[in-house]
Amino acid sequence: MAVSTTTSSPANVAGFQNAGSSAATTTSTNASGGSTSIANNFDQFLTLLTTQLKNQSPLDPLDTNQFTAQLVQFAGVEQQLKMNDTMSALLALNKTNTSTDAVGFIGSTITADGATTPLKNGAAVWQVSSPAAGSANITIKNASGSVVQTIQGSLKQGDQTFSWDGSTSTGVKAPDGDYTITVDAKDLSGTAITARTEIIGVVDGVDLTGTAPLLKIGAIAVAIDKVKRVIKPQTSI
Repeated sequence: MAVSTTTSSPANVAGFQNAGSSAATTTSTNASGGSTSIANNFDQFLTLLTTQLKNQSPLDPLDTNQFTAQLVQFAGVEQQLKMNDTMSALLALNKTNTSTDAVGFIGSTITADGATTPLKNGAAVWQVSSPAAGSANITIKNASGSVVQTIQGSLKQGDQTFSWDGSTSTGVKAPDGDYTITVDAKDLSGTAITARTEIIGVVDGVDLTGTAPLLKIGAIAVAIDKVKRVIKPQTSI
């Protein structure tokens, strides 16, 4: 007996200082629909099989290998669809837990990988980590990508703070906003080295619209896996 089936695929001076301290819903719907279809076909298959067994000719019995193979096929597909439903539920639960964890960052001061930080009230601060002592040429750009200041300074090995008071190369003060630095560093022998930059800021919101939550420092979005340090605000009793 052949049975056909249909399945679905599942500081006022700038410088360095030493550092101090909907898709899931669609998938679930498709999987549920596939499970219902498989269940209906499976019931039909068993009904046809039972009927054929009751009415088979003793002289020409049904090939047991054929219907056993079909039975195993149905069971395998049904198990796969159930596994897909379970995985979808686990992913949805994990996203909920991650979102809850992200909200807990609000009000905390974080240090995270990045080069863009806000200038507020004439002050912007970055963390710079250098593998060796040397010198650095710092280029500061505004949100539109225009260079507003270039600063040269010395680097120490390890972590240090770079602060900028908003002074531009033209002598005027830059407006508050987001600014990005590029660090071109060299060691004492003049060989180029890579200095890592980090940003520091207070989380004032969380963006939950994407597949993963993003911590917000003003308009700057920071992925949770980029966070290096967290300082909780002090609470008075």
